[in-house]
Amino acid sequence: MAKPIKSVDLDEHDRKIIATLRNDGRMSVTELARVVGLSKTPCQVRLRRLIDSGVIRGFHAAVDPAALGLDHVAFTEVKLSDTREQALKEFNAAVRRIAEVEECHMLASHFDYLLKVRTRDIRRYREVLGEKLSNLPHVASTSTYVAMETVKDTGNV
Repeated sequence: MAKPIKSVDLDEHDRKIIATLRNDGRMSVTELARVVGLSKTPCQVRLRRLIDSGVIRGFHAAVDPAALGLDHVAFTEVKLSDTREQALKEFNAAVRRIAEVEECHMLASHFDYLLKVRTRDIRRYREVLGEKLSNLPHVASTSTYVAMETVKDTGNV
């Protein structure tokens, strides 16, 4: 299982730094300091603490999946045949290796996992479902919901 996340005490300046960088992760420390109302050195120290503590996990390019030809989104419910700890570890490790799975969430529901799967089209999704998802360890059944339109997706911001 994932290790528990340790909570970090954040003040108003820390929250401003995080909010600002979520909108523009390429901003210079000098500009960041100006925007959040700090001088450069204290801003740099706070930024380093946020990175070192794991609050800020990294800086990434926001890519438009449609521009890459990956605008088909399906949500797949997965029910496992075994939910003991070892089975969960095996499933988790295997699902992380499937490039088309954008997100994977364990749920407290009538099914065990919800996957967000992104492919170029429904034919490719069917291949991924048949060749990869259905062959994950301990999969008993799947059910798919195809997204017709994405109204809000802050994961790609």
